[in-house]
Amino acid sequence: MKLHRNLRYILISGIFLLSACSASAPAPETISVETEKETVTETETQEEEDMEFRIDETVVEVRWEQNASVEALRQLCKDAPVVIDMEMYGGFEQVGALGQRIARNDAQTVTEAGDIVLYSGDQIVVFYGSNSWAYTRLGHITDRTPEELRQLLGNGNVRITIGKGSE
Repeated sequence: MKLHRNLRYILISGIFLLSACSASAPAPETISVETEKETVTETETQEEEDMEFRIDETVVEVRWEQNASVEALRQLCKDAPVVIDMEMYGGFEQVGALGQRIARNDAQTVTEAGDIVLYSGDQIVVFYGSNSWAYTRLGHITDRTPEELRQLLGNGNVRITIGKGSE
């Protein structure tokens, strides 16, 4: 009889414990995090198009990357054009000091003619050939063939000017 009473006590206690954990118990708090999708507005697109890239006196069209380095470059040329004296290097690129460090996110990259990259956070490199190294991509010249780029960049040092359009 005592065993029977103990079993009944254990059974009732178990039911009580299970009912305490049922749906009537408050559910754990759920925290929802909403992320805001980055949308490119017409003004931002216009700003991107307005960043002009000149090789000596020749304006070339550039498809700019969307990254922190390009945004930093855009801020540098906000009030006045950035002028960079470039030097030929390796027979496939022109390299020039930006004059200060900007944000970078280097990744091993194979470049091609027309690529514009950031090297070491403070140098701009424009390719008229190909190379493989760790760079941060800035953009790509879209309106010139590799041969036209070789003519623009492969015949001596050049000056690059990056600024708002029509400066």
